[in-house]
Amino acid sequence: MEVNVVGEQLSQNEINAYIDYGRKKYSDREIIGMTVKTDGEYVDLRYDFAKDVPFDRIRRITGYLVGTLDRFNNGKRAEEHDRVKHSV
Repeated sequence: MEVNVVGEQLSQNEINAYIDYGRKKYSDREIIGMTVKTDGEYVDLRYDFAKDVPFDRIRRITGYLVGTLDRFNNGKRAEEHDRVKHSV
């Protein structure tokens, strides 16, 4: 992990504590870098993350919020197939 310190120098123990804090706070994301800006007693932390987590597209189809049609039964699939699809 790349760590940039802007302002006052910090001990390695303090930097490690900020790294641990970020890993606990953002346990579901991979941290690849960190910038620590010091201003007297104040510290600003900025974490850089690996590629964003992909997400599923959700659409409203026949009154339901769905990502895909694979869980629809035959009746709902037919209803979706018979819909009037409007173009923009």
